[in-house]
Amino acid sequence: MGYAAGDCGDRIGKEVPRRSFDSDLDALQRKKPMATIELLHIADCPNSEETLHRLQRAVANTMFSNTSVTSTLIDSAETAARLPFAGSPTILVNGVDLFPTDGRTSDLACRIYLTPNGMAGSPTQQQIEAALAAHG
Repeated sequence: MGYAAGDCGDRIGKEVPRRSFDSDLDALQRKKPMATIELLHIADCPNSEETLHRLQRAVANTMFSNTSVTSTLIDSAETAARLPFAGSPTILVNGVDLFPTDGRTSDLACRIYLTPNGMAGSPTQQQIEAALAAHG
């Protein structure tokens, strides 16, 4: 099957409607590559569930979609001593505390965070997002 003269030439120089690939690429570049993200918590921690929800939303907003969050129960002083545990809840990214302190502990204890609203048992979602974005 042949083409009539001018079939291809009619398309040259004409603007082809395109999807917004540039904005899709920008969004991908803003998101960090996949990391290992883990929430360390003790049983009956009053802040672990809310922290987990905030962390999952923050990861969805700042990381690639295939990044998962795991939750690990710290059930003994021995387990706490083996991990970079600074109280419940502790957020680790690639094994590093997302909110580093000198307060590592083997005690099955709660942790407090300084937030814009004062001391709290969990960082805000915005603090988690900012820390994930800054984490290299």
